[in-house]
Amino acid sequence: MASLKEIRTRISSVKTTRQVTSAMKMVSAAKLKKAQDAILQIRPYADKLHEILSSLGSSLENSEDSVYTQQRKPEKVLLVLVSSNRGLCGAFNSSIAKMAYDLAITKYPKQLQSENLDFLIIGKQGEKFLKLKRMPIAGQANDLLESLTFEQTSEVASRLMADFAEKRYDRIELVYNEFKNAAVQICTVEQFLPVEISEEDQDDNASFDFIYEPSKEEIVQELIPRSLKIQFFRALLDSNAAEQGARMTAMHKATDNATDLIKDLTLTFNKARQAAITNEILEVTNGAEALNG
Repeated sequence: MASLKEIRTRISSVKTTRQVTSAMKMVSAAKLKKAQDAILQIRPYADKLHEILSSLGSSLENSEDSVYTQQRKPEKVLLVLVSSNRGLCGAFNSSIAKMAYDLAITKYPKQLQSENLDFLIIGKQGEKFLKLKRMPIAGQANDLLESLTFEQTSEVASRLMADFAEKRYDRIELVYNEFKNAAVQICTVEQFLPVEISEEDQDDNASFDFIYEPSKEEIVQELIPRSLKIQFFRALLDSNAAEQGARMTAMHKATDNATDLIKDLTLTFNKARQAAITNEILEVTNGAEALNG
């Protein structure tokens, strides 16, 4: 059994750890409120943009001006992995990084083998994982997560759109955590380019006869780039909110575990101290009996 001093030192250490995890939990809770408000505010706008885009589905397919809707054989593929710059958020980073890795080796093995598959990394934790797996990394934009604004994300989205338009890549997919609630994050793979309009969306909007002003072509030219930028920004906001929720949950569990450990150590300390006192009493009693004998 450990000595009383060792147990006392460990109790003090665990209490310090509990203070840290409790403080991190409160910080993450405050950040989660802000991040959750941001994603909930942008979702209706993003959904409405998608609805309008779907209503123009038949026009988009035949529009020569819509380079972003061109379906090409995916010979060159870019996967955009969104993780976080910091750890201590449970399985948030490992789950999404593993999904991106599995996606590369199962869905695009030919492109990976022929060196026609690249990763764009947003988040230092995902970058560490892929480097360990020796995956091809074309670039990183980790600074986006430090100050998440639409202006900065639009620049990255514009570069991705230019890469697709100039045929550097035939397909671009986003891999990120979608925020559901503070305890649940959904690992999501979403095609960014080319833009896809499902037949169901077209059928749902087929019954509506819209009058477009200006022309459909002009609307298409303006709408698709805007929709893509919003889609990219929404993915990052989702990931940010999911990260804060995952960290808050992880720190909450860590704090509870520290509390339970302190109780167990305190009980062990009391038992050890009681045993030590009992031994001292026995030694005194035995010594007294020896003197009397």
